[in-house]
Amino acid sequence: MPVKELKKYLDSHNIHYVSIEHSVAYTAKEIAERIKVKGDQMAKTVMVNLDGSMSMVVLPASCRIRWDRFMKAMGTELVALASEDEFQDRFPDCEVGAMPPFGDLYDIPLYMYEGFDESGDIAFRAGSHHEVIKMQLSDYMRLAKPMTLTEGFAKIGVKRPDWLKRKKAV
Repeated sequence: MPVKELKKYLDSHNIHYVSIEHSVAYTAKEIAERIKVKGDQMAKTVMVNLDGSMSMVVLPASCRIRWDRFMKAMGTELVALASEDEFQDRFPDCEVGAMPPFGDLYDIPLYMYEGFDESGDIAFRAGSHHEVIKMQLSDYMRLAKPMTLTEGFAKIGVKRPDWLKRKKAV
C-alpha cells in the first residue's frame, strides 16, 4: 500500500493525521530521532510466524520482543521471526520492512503491545523508508483493532533489578 493509498484509507475513516517526510532510515529508533518523537510513540512492525501462520506484531521502538515470554503469552508451540522473503509478497506496494501496522488491510492478524504512551500519538512507517504517519493512538486503536498484549515484551536498555536476578538464580 503506497503512502497515497494509506492516506485515502485514513481519510475515508475521518482520521486526523500528519504525514512526515524524513531522510531514509531503516530502524524505528532512527526514525523516532529524526522526526523527534519519543520511542514509546514510534511503532515498529515485526512480522512473525505463529505456529506457521504469518502475523503482525506492533510495539514501540523502545521495546523488544522477549521470544520465550511472547510464545507463552500467545499460547503457541512455535514463534519465529519471519524472513523478508516470507512476507514481502504480502505487501507488494510497500518497501520491504516499511509496512504500515494495519493487519486488516493485508488479511494478517495484528497483535500490539500495550506499552505505547496511551495519552498521545503513535507514529509508524507509511509504506516507505522516508515517510511516516503520526496520529492519535486512540484513533489508531479504533481503526486497526489490534489484539493487545501485556506480556512478552521488554523495554530496551532497562536492567532487571538485582532482587529479581537473585530470585531467578535460586
